[in-house]
Amino acid sequence: MQMPVNQENQTRNIRLAVDIGGTFTDGVAVLSPGDRIWVGKTLTTPSAPGDAVTTVIVDLLRQVAAAGMDVDANVAEMVHGTTLVTNTLIERKGARTALVVTKGTRDVLLMGREGRYDMYDLNLEIPRPLVPQKLIIEVDARLDVRGNTVKALDDKVIDAMLASLADMDVEAIAVCLLHSYVNDVQERQVEAAIRKAFPKMAVSISSSIAREIREYERMSTTVCNAYVQPLVTEYLGLLADRVNDLATGAGLRIMLSSGGFTSGQAAADNPILLLESGPAGGVLSALNTARQHGINEILAFDMGGTTAKACVAVGGEPLLSHSFECSRVSRFKRGSGLPILIPSIDLIEIGAGGGSIAHINDFGLLNVGPESSGSVPGPACYAGGGTHATVTDADLFLGYLNADNFLGGTMKLRRDLAEAALQDLASEMKMTATEVAWGICSMVNENMTAAARVHIAEKGHDPRSFTMVATGGAGPVHAVEVARKLQIPKVLAPIAAGAGSCLGFLAAPARVDRSWSNPTLVADVEWQALAEVFGTMRKDAEAELASAGAPRLGLDWFIGAEMRYAGQGHNVPVTLPWQELSTGFASELIGNFEQRYRQLYGNVVPNAVPQVMTWRLTGRSPIEDHPFRWGDTRTQSRTVAPGMREIYLPLKKCFKPVPIYDRYSLMPGTRLDGPLVLEEKESTLVVPVAANVQVLEDYTILIEIKEFE
Repeated sequence: MQMPVNQENQTRNIRLAVDIGGTFTDGVAVLSPGDRIWVGKTLTTPSAPGDAVTTVIVDLLRQVAAAGMDVDANVAEMVHGTTLVTNTLIERKGARTALVVTKGTRDVLLMGREGRYDMYDLNLEIPRPLVPQKLIIEVDARLDVRGNTVKALDDKVIDAMLASLADMDVEAIAVCLLHSYVNDVQERQVEAAIRKAFPKMAVSISSSIAREIREYERMSTTVCNAYVQPLVTEYLGLLADRVNDLATGAGLRIMLSSGGFTSGQAAADNPILLLESGPAGGVLSALNTARQHGINEILAFDMGGTTAKACVAVGGEPLLSHSFECSRVSRFKRGSGLPILIPSIDLIEIGAGGGSIAHINDFGLLNVGPESSGSVPGPACYAGGGTHATVTDADLFLGYLNADNFLGGTMKLRRDLAEAALQDLASEMKMTATEVAWGICSMVNENMTAAARVHIAEKGHDPRSFTMVATGGAGPVHAVEVARKLQIPKVLAPIAAGAGSCLGFLAAPARVDRSWSNPTLVADVEWQALAEVFGTMRKDAEAELASAGAPRLGLDWFIGAEMRYAGQGHNVPVTLPWQELSTGFASELIGNFEQRYRQLYGNVVPNAVPQVMTWRLTGRSPIEDHPFRWGDTRTQSRTVAPGMREIYLPLKKCFKPVPIYDRYSLMPGTRLDGPLVLEEKESTLVVPVAANVQVLEDYTILIEIKEFE
């Protein structure tokens, strides 16, 4: 419905965020200034993900229009996160891809690291390369380790390469030549020849995708990018059309694994950067909430329908990793996947999600995941055809979820179907349905606790000084119990936690990252030449940020370096604000490296020589605090007397009745005592132990755990 627009409305804009998860597709609309939000949620449509996106956008625009806004004139942009890249790699449903390599390196993908990720598994399965040997072409040209030409790339070699490609019937081509991270001249020659001969071909070159040292990892990253590019390009094109049809003129922004967003075109050029886009949003949402309440050390805990992930963040910034794995053969075993060199928030997958399926393993023991029921057929209690017991079924059976008030009552859950699925397992294991249900929840909680504990310790922190911030549809259900096991004393549950990733998208900056590997001792760095390289990278980065809608002025720029002592095998990351690169920069760089080295290892190495392996550039729009508040009327309702429901109390090991509250009927300043349950449309907060529970001024819930054993 078209509503009148007053002068005040004309100065406002609406931004949308949509995240496609394994079970639900979430959306949030925010009206600025004021940061008023509306939330939409629907089951994901795996066969046509855009259908769920359309459903959510239409619902959001309807809600905003009901508040008196002229939607068509005021929607500025949509920020989108998707699991499309991850799913394509896991399911091996990408494009038929060819690979062009330097003569003598044809077996790099097949050989990998030549290591066993499990020394004692006699049936070890090694991840299969995305490009078979028959689609790999060698070119007889070479650079040395400093980027100097050893053998030039002549026309005869290029013509032979093009002839081979013409016979392969491929949809995408990856190019990864030796030492192109230092000097990309030969890769650019190959790229130009391919684009001229095959103008519609998707082409990925390593010096654009991952300009970093490590041949296998760089080649794997480039191949993965090429493998998913045709599918992602088509998807983003269709999505842009959908968004334009629903909100004319709204720009499409795509969330990156690094915790920022970019333009749709940049995302189509480098789709591998989208690999962890959804989980990154959960971390940014947690950080935004922590900043509102002056909290410096957090464990961001995000549990959705498929997985649960955690991230340590200190000082308002998440740690970034520039190397991780995807599409693992063995989900929790490092080394069993495809290595990827991209900037990504340092998340750890710590467990299963709400839709993860419980089963009995070969030893007759109860296991949960990694298989998920997804949205189709979904958990047994969804009555969508699923018959296997899942974490959600266990949560419902244990009283943690309200069968009649799931998604605000718009979706009814079937407790009888959940009980039947649990009873199937119970009969096989000669246990009761209650024992199996709690076994599922307990196993999930213990697994998440163990993984998070290691993650925190590896970063050199003590969990007892942290606050957990819970997001995701299942996050608030399990957060208090996981925090209790970790000895984390406080838990925050922000508003709209069930759509936390979308809130993170809306709090994210536009961001771009560039890298350049050139292993050099700090004492030997040619600063003028380095300044020229950074100048080129910054010019390119500025153009990408502009395409994402970032202003040219007021951007934040950072210089990073992956450093080590010469002869060592592991790097220490150092980040400094942008400044002139000259000999005076060296002492500050070394000082920061040594400080970080002491923090990680206790002391520096006497008489050792610092070396830079990879230089990094990061540019982003300023990070702003967003005090999100509801745009609808849910917080205007009067306090409602609590109901009562029996839930399973883990420390009592039995069911007991506890008060059940409508979360938004509780006014700021309200103080309650756990155990209790707080229900809202997007998620459910379960406090199954003694705790002080407080509603803060912005309706965030603070839980201070009193009972740890």
